[in-house]
Amino acid sequence: MSNLYKHIENLKDKFGLNVIVAINRYITDDEKEIKYIQDELKEKGIQSSLVEGWAKGGEGAIDIAQKLVSLVENEEKFKYIYELEDDIKTKIEKVAKEIYGATGVEFSEQAIKEIKRIEDLGFANLPVCIAKTQYSFSDNAKNLECKEPFKITIRDINLKAGAGFVVAISGKIMTMPGLPRVPAAESIDIDDNGDIIGIF
Repeated sequence: MSNLYKHIENLKDKFGLNVIVAINRYITDDEKEIKYIQDELKEKGIQSSLVEGWAKGGEGAIDIAQKLVSLVENEEKFKYIYELEDDIKTKIEKVAKEIYGATGVEFSEQAIKEIKRIEDLGFANLPVCIAKTQYSFSDNAKNLECKEPFKITIRDINLKAGAGFVVAISGKIMTMPGLPRVPAAESIDIDDNGDIIGIF
């Protein structure tokens, strides 16, 4: 829950957005777990919706759809964490400190070298994307709750000029490989009854 609360804090306080927590129900979920999450969120005044799209399709997502309509109609003004005019290191440091809760950022020699090269090429004003583990706000996948102070280590920087952003690679993360020779999507189709086939 502490991890969830940090995400909510980021969305509400840092980005200025309204928040709703989608609780995705699966057949393996325990009713006590779901009730615990709902009660904890309610106690903190955080709106939630039990989403059963996995089992019921669109019908299982009606509640969240209705709540989202109301939520976006009352949307606050979106705020940014950094300015595009900030240098690349500053952008990364602002995200690490403000969003992840890190005490600072350590840049490898390779990362510093790449930052200089990218800025010399005239791409300093691009937004940054930090590639790191999804399991933790730190760059250590095993540090689930981040109870102790931590720093983010940036080991390399990649320029994605065509896409229009700079990728900072943190910790032991691997970036996404290319698609296989035959992507799974090629097996997906719609049968004569209008049902989707080939997903599983």
